[in-house]
Amino acid sequence: MEIKDDLPFWFTQNAEARLRLLYGDQLTRNLVNRLIDRTLVFMEEHPPTDKEQWSEKDTILISYGDSVTQPGQSPLTTLHEFIELHLIDAINAIHILPFFPYSSDDGFAVIDYRKVDSKLGKWRDIERIAKDFGLMTDLVINHISSESPWFKNYLKGENPERNYFIEADPDVDYSKVMRPRTSPLLTEVKTDQQTRHVWTTFSADQIDLDFRNPDVLFEMIDILFLYISKGSRFIRLDAVAFLWKKAETRCIHLRETHEIVKLLRDIVNVAAPGTLLITETNVPHWENLSYFGVSDEAHMVYQFALPPLLLHGLFQGDATHLTEWAMTITRPPKHCTFFNFIASHDGIGLRPIEGMLPEQEIQELVDAMRGQGGFISMKANEDGSETPYEINISLFNALGTTRTGETAYRAQRFICAHAVMLALQGIPGIYIHSLFATPNDIKGVNQTGQPRSINRRKWGYQELLSLLNDESTPHAKLFAQQKQLLTTRSRQPAFHPEADQKTLPITNPCVFAFWRTSMDKLQNVLIIANFSEKTQGYDLPPRASDQSYRIWRDLVAHRIVESSTETIRLAPYQTVWLEALD
Repeated sequence: MEIKDDLPFWFTQNAEARLRLLYGDQLTRNLVNRLIDRTLVFMEEHPPTDKEQWSEKDTILISYGDSVTQPGQSPLTTLHEFIELHLIDAINAIHILPFFPYSSDDGFAVIDYRKVDSKLGKWRDIERIAKDFGLMTDLVINHISSESPWFKNYLKGENPERNYFIEADPDVDYSKVMRPRTSPLLTEVKTDQQTRHVWTTFSADQIDLDFRNPDVLFEMIDILFLYISKGSRFIRLDAVAFLWKKAETRCIHLRETHEIVKLLRDIVNVAAPGTLLITETNVPHWENLSYFGVSDEAHMVYQFALPPLLLHGLFQGDATHLTEWAMTITRPPKHCTFFNFIASHDGIGLRPIEGMLPEQEIQELVDAMRGQGGFISMKANEDGSETPYEINISLFNALGTTRTGETAYRAQRFICAHAVMLALQGIPGIYIHSLFATPNDIKGVNQTGQPRSINRRKWGYQELLSLLNDESTPHAKLFAQQKQLLTTRSRQPAFHPEADQKTLPITNPCVFAFWRTSMDKLQNVLIIANFSEKTQGYDLPPRASDQSYRIWRDLVAHRIVESSTETIRLAPYQTVWLEALD
């Protein structure tokens, strides 16, 4: 392999091509040398080591640094202690949502990328967690807080930050720009010189960075190296789809944005093998998949269509649309996989299912979620209208109703949703408040004025333990059942992220069914889920030779199932993971 300056030729060649596309011929040579120098320095300080990319043991807990707290202890220490004591066999990685000083949006308006919020702990707390668990860290790449030193220096006209942000003319027509919010795209600010307008895709407190300036890109590369040096295994590129702005475009998914993701992929591949990039792009399904590239962009993309389709299927008692969507999913490119989840710190996005569901059924779902105490966030359209963008509700509340009204099967529906998600191809992420079956936090919404606070409760450690130790509470029951599923899942080669998946055609609209087959073809697991309130029959599929399997192991119930009738009966909302034995 030809080497230049101790780096593979492919790396320098890619870097040159990508930086030329972004910044033109004149700057390319200096920028390539700059990138090589920084990469070599990092590799000298942190020599690359070969690491397993992923396995069936990978499950990621999603949590804020202070989701669980107790007096006299830093929240990060408390979180670490809780996971070690109660989840050690269930999860092996944790996504700690932005743990940096911030001014709003519960961490996503970062004041200083290089510091840990003192209210949460210190870098040493982060490093301790990273030694015991795979750590996912947010690189909030699109924007920074209006209270950050960078933006304050911009307002003063100081270098280099005076060129870090996007100034725009408020009289220009920006109606083509894709908006995830209804807030103004431009925010008026007063500098030392005059009044200016800066680009703010998400809020007036979240000022978009100008990646047309290569200094901004190199700031982010330095921060990427910092996070990896602190033990991060996963780097989550927050709101990355909006990164590059160009006049007369939608300013989303631009070629330059994809080129930056590719450059970051090249960097981690050469400097930190085993570090995985995950893109957070809450957009329609097929747009989301574009961030795989041809196995040269994100290692993982969020399955954003999964939460609303699962919720819709359980609400309607009909898995048809979920099945139709799942049948379109093809194997991700090599060394790529999905990040599957049902709930997160954000709401349940509706954009990813645009065109998949009848508008009337989406509206029925939205109205029902309002009836369960949820809120609906809206987005602005090009024509000035607004449409539902996101459902803000806890998963526990969301699963409390069907299209026919309140249900007595909330717990069964809750486990059904998780059993399906955990079995799908990819790496699962489980939100800490789903793990605890946390209900809507209306008090939190009243305190912050933000609808998303409904699913961001901060639990006191002792209060939480008292609930989890009381077997009569839904928190304890659902926590125990989810832990069992997680532990069982981690032992099945058929649930490896790259193991085959085959969705079965619809024979009963109330049932969702698919196969998972291990990479060595030695384990076949049939997942069958009943999405209805009535017992359903499902004809077990034959093996390739058209001979039916006769003996199965139910991995969920831990029992052997002998099938003489070739039909299985599923209780309301029951899910089975059937390992074929004979």
